[in-house]
Amino acid sequence: MHHRRRTRRRPRRSGLAATAAVLFTCLALVTGVVLARMQSGPASHRTTATGAAPAPTPRTTAPTTLLSPSPKPSASRSATPHAKPRTSPSATATPSRTAKQPAPATGPVGTRTITLVNRLHETIWPAIAADPKHPVEATGWVLRPGAGLSFAIPDHWDVRLWARTGCSFDAAGDGDCLSGGCGHFQCGSTWGEFPSTLAEFNLNAWNGMDFYDVSQVEGYNLPMWINSYGGASTDKVDGDGCTAAGCVKDTIATCPEKLQRTRDGRVVACLSACLVFDTDQTCCTGAYAARPRCVPSSWPVNSAAVFKAADPNAYSYVNDDATSVFTCSGECGYRVTWGVSP
Repeated sequence: MHHRRRTRRRPRRSGLAATAAVLFTCLALVTGVVLARMQSGPASHRTTATGAAPAPTPRTTAPTTLLSPSPKPSASRSATPHAKPRTSPSATATPSRTAKQPAPATGPVGTRTITLVNRLHETIWPAIAADPKHPVEATGWVLRPGAGLSFAIPDHWDVRLWARTGCSFDAAGDGDCLSGGCGHFQCGSTWGEFPSTLAEFNLNAWNGMDFYDVSQVEGYNLPMWINSYGGASTDKVDGDGCTAAGCVKDTIATCPEKLQRTRDGRVVACLSACLVFDTDQTCCTGAYAARPRCVPSSWPVNSAAVFKAADPNAYSYVNDDATSVFTCSGECGYRVTWGVSP
């Protein structure tokens, strides 16, 4: 994506409160309740490869201590015949298939808890683009295979979370990654390089209701799912990333050649048609911004179909909200898992 010469933006979503109110009303009326969700929030913006926000002064905080016990892993990304295994000097642990999920942690009053779990056979570097109105202590971590960690987030948090791969950082916290990199161990307000699989959260958006989703609208670099716990709602996704619609698979395994991001001689990510072709038609902008004109089957390569087949519960393109946005009421906590369903 470093070859892109201009920044393309999808239409901005409306204000947080107004959007949440519309979504809540639709929820009571029709199944396609959340059709307005992708009209606002952190992932509605197109950016250049390294993100539009200026790079912050790098923080040199040491990686967060990993939790134990390790969670049960699924098949690794490197198990697919279409992607060569990645190697990382720090990826020395092997996940245990019998270990339990880390117990959900509880944060201080006025906060929620996000738990991150790595079920892959490679080290990953999770990150968030900071929400200046609701700051957190860190915006970058490292997770070795089978590890997990938890951190507190403020209520009303509205942010995106992803994981980087193949990273190397110096003593000052500066460095690069094979996918999702932001240039620093602590990403601060800088968005990571696309393509990357995103977890998006809009907490207490309206009347105690949260909205959250996994998005591949900007492309894909790792398999991911989100579980909710606590609160007054029942989790819609099981502990292995499955719903009635299906389970999580590795998109790299079926990524068409024209969409592949290759580095160091191997495929590290799968780009969206918007990132590859950069047209109003493939980005659903300009004359193609209206929902009836935004038709993935008319694109040179239908990346939405590729993404949806691998993960039926994730956003595959900007208008794929009816089957991709989840809600939780009553101060819920969340667990983000990187891995594929067993």
